[in-house]
Amino acid sequence: MEAPLLYALLGGLFTWGLTALGAASVFLAREPSRKLLDGMLGFAAGVMLAASVFSLLIPGMEMAEAQGVTPWVPAVVGFLAGGALLRLLDRLLPHLHLGFPMEAREGIPTPWRRTTLLILAITLHNFPEGLAVGVAFGAAGLDPTGAATLGGAIALALGIGLQNLPEGLAVAWPLRRAGVGAGLAWFYGQLSAIVEPIGAVLGALLVQQMLALLPYLMALAAGAMVFVIVEEVIPESQREGNGDVSTFGVMMGFALMMALDVALG
Repeated sequence: MEAPLLYALLGGLFTWGLTALGAASVFLAREPSRKLLDGMLGFAAGVMLAASVFSLLIPGMEMAEAQGVTPWVPAVVGFLAGGALLRLLDRLLPHLHLGFPMEAREGIPTPWRRTTLLILAITLHNFPEGLAVGVAFGAAGLDPTGAATLGGAIALALGIGLQNLPEGLAVAWPLRRAGVGAGLAWFYGQLSAIVEPIGAVLGALLVQQMLALLPYLMALAAGAMVFVIVEEVIPESQREGNGDVSTFGVMMGFALMMALDVALG
């Protein structure tokens, strides 16, 4: 089990590192245009959608079939459970989405500051991505059916890392505009994804403890990611009226991730 755990940790560190790289754009002289950011967020949504389908749901169904289980049952149950879990956390965890006033904060009422609530919102967003990376690497190392592959797990980590670039930018630049120094804005931007290595290791450990439920775990990770895409990423990418750019970004991100998964998996 040591190798899948190590790979999961490295995958989580890689996705966090690309978030930190995106946040480092605050050290540039000019802020990227809103149209570019919306296109990048759309691209991120497309990558996550394709990763959910090709790196998690399809291998999970193949795995279930090899185990003698009706393939769509774990996929449907796990997928809906992942969305329900994120919805529950969304209702309970205090957080505030980017671009919204303090009156729009969600979760249990607290006296916490705006910055803390913003970081918690991004943490809620990023944890399913880390969990998905860990489940994918754990499955590749432990799945006896061979449906989950190391190449597929690497493709998933690479895809999530690519979509983390604009996320780091989207967190750091609003703080910079609000008067926060570049170094502190970068710190908060990268901090938003520090939970991903933790989620990755947890995902790999869950696979180790519940190998028989692996098809359900893969679908659960996919459902959690799709919930985040539909609830947060796509609406944010179209909030400023750049719907066409965002939609084209979704198409490009989906196509790239699909190609990566097929080539590597």
